[in-house]
Amino acid sequence: MTRDSTYEPRTLTWRRRGLLMSTPPSKPWSLSHAALPTVEELDDGRMALYYSPRDALGRAHIARAQLSLDPDGRLSVGAHDREPALRPGPLGAFDDNGVSISCIANSTAGTLLYYTGWTLGVTVPFYFFAGLAVRPVGAQAFHRVSSAPLLERIAGDAYLTASPWVLEEDGAWRMWYVSCERWEIVDGEPRHYYHLRYAESSDGMTWRRTGRVAVDFADDREYAISRPCVIRDKGRYRMWFAARGESYRLGYAESSDGLHWDRDDSSAGLQPARSGWDSEMLAYPAVFERGQLKYLLYNGNGYGRTGIGYATADEEA
Repeated sequence: MTRDSTYEPRTLTWRRRGLLMSTPPSKPWSLSHAALPTVEELDDGRMALYYSPRDALGRAHIARAQLSLDPDGRLSVGAHDREPALRPGPLGAFDDNGVSISCIANSTAGTLLYYTGWTLGVTVPFYFFAGLAVRPVGAQAFHRVSSAPLLERIAGDAYLTASPWVLEEDGAWRMWYVSCERWEIVDGEPRHYYHLRYAESSDGMTWRRTGRVAVDFADDREYAISRPCVIRDKGRYRMWFAARGESYRLGYAESSDGLHWDRDDSSAGLQPARSGWDSEMLAYPAVFERGQLKYLLYNGNGYGRTGIGYATADEEA
């Protein structure tokens, strides 16, 4: 891999802290899975946990719960909202078969909830597209900004878009998102090939896309790179994601400008366990910082079926 002259891998040594939540509270819209953990840091110092459980039809919703941190640095999940933060859209909409959380950001308009909307296909099993819902300042509920996708099909994104991660920096908005470049028939079944691309905005709602690839496939066996998580840390951009060949594993990349990325999965800092809930795969990482610790939330086996776990790191190798 070609790296810039200033690049040095900055591996975090993650310490597993166990399951944060094994199963979601049983409700008609929340019967299994707890996928794509995402943290909202509130103005008063509290935190909220968003994730996507599934109903009896396998449709994802977006759930919200209190997230607490004790003096010893341990996380715990508190009360869950009785109703989903966002339900699947109306019949025929791009998100009528499920909505998956991706990212939470704040703007002058309120809290922005970026998500993935799912619908079923015929020649391919599914389509999904990035969507946006807003909770205005002082309001309690999210509403969709449009019945259409946030990132619709265009020439550079002809198949599907998903899983936007968004940062606002001095009035400029930056997004790293999933984009499918093709489908192929593999062993008699259609297979998607999606990687990570980049977009920009002046308001977080209308996005300019040029087709710039942020993180590409590592080799011919890899075909899916999932929801990225990007943070600014000590003057660099750091990205965690999960990439799939045989099964999902954590991936990692760094950048000095958010445009040109140096991928080094050996620096992701966590491998599947020898046994247990996260022994088969690691997926959907979300990293945030509190005090002297960095926290990694992630899913294990079954794309969130076995719950949400977390790990912490307090020094770099």
